Amino acid sequence: MNKNHFNLILAGVLAGLYLVLTLPFAQITSGMIQFRLAETMTVLPALTPAAIPGVFLGCLLANLLNPQNLGPVDIIGGSLTTLLAAFLTYYLAKPFRRYLKMTQSQKVEETGLRHRANISKIVALLPPVILNGLIVGTYLPFLFSAETPAIGVILATILSITVSQTIVIFGLGLPLLIGLSKNRAILKYI
Repeated sequence: MNKNHFNLILAGVLAGLYLVLTLPFAQITSGMIQFRLAETMTVLPALTPAAIPGVFLGCLLANLLNPQNLGPVDIIGGSLTTLLAAFLTYYLAKPFRRYLKMTQSQKVEETGLRHRANISKIVALLPPVILNGLIVGTYLPFLFSAETPAIGVILATILSITVSQTIVIFGLGLPLLIGLSKNRAILKYI
């Protein structure tokens, strides 16, 4: 199987997996306080560009098919936020991917690259946390209230989304990323 076919299939599988990890838990994935287990997958663009359309389409479908659908602002806004975060994650993880592709002897010669790769791995996970916290956290209070929400409610929602994203992405996603990055079979598709 060539790399393009693999990436297309992987994007589809990731979109489906995102959907499956979101819809059954709709009660806790789409409110002012949310814990979206599928956001663990937002670390995957650090390894492969196939994850960019995968998490975007998964998020779009999850927001569209959610029984607690919040309308076009959330369907489009939340999905585009995920897409932007995925692109930034992919871009920021370039030193990490470059390090993973190196042979052991190259890694020994490039001592500074390991440090840059480790920093890149962590920094690359920040866009889904920051963007979802700021963007989704800002518009959600307006979708849940008939009146203009107080600034305290908006700030509390931003904080809530940021904390939940941090827990999911760094608590579950980072170990997933580290585990996948040690799998030689997966590394040939990076």
